[in-house]
Amino acid sequence: MIRKKADSRRKSVDRVQTGVRIEKRLLKVLKALAAEKEMSLGDLLEGICLHAFEGSEPFEPATLKQIAELKKLFGLDLTAADSHRLEEEGSSR
Repeated sequence: MIRKKADSRRKSVDRVQTGVRIEKRLLKVLKALAAEKEMSLGDLLEGICLHAFEGSEPFEPATLKQIAELKKLFGLDLTAADSHRLEEEGSSR
């Protein structure tokens, strides 16, 4: 599960619809994880980003195991080391 802070007070936010391009297999893993956690993809991404912004781990060990299984299922072989070296197929770079 995504790690939660002890403070359980709700905060009001203003969400917007956005169009984001993302690697296909990564999206499949994220959607499957969100479904397993019974949360929306947007909620999952917000949680991951907010944890990352504070330099904290967003996932507990059990969730990391689930993610490893989903990565295997969907053939996602990318790692953090690849994050700044990705280019789209057919790109002329």
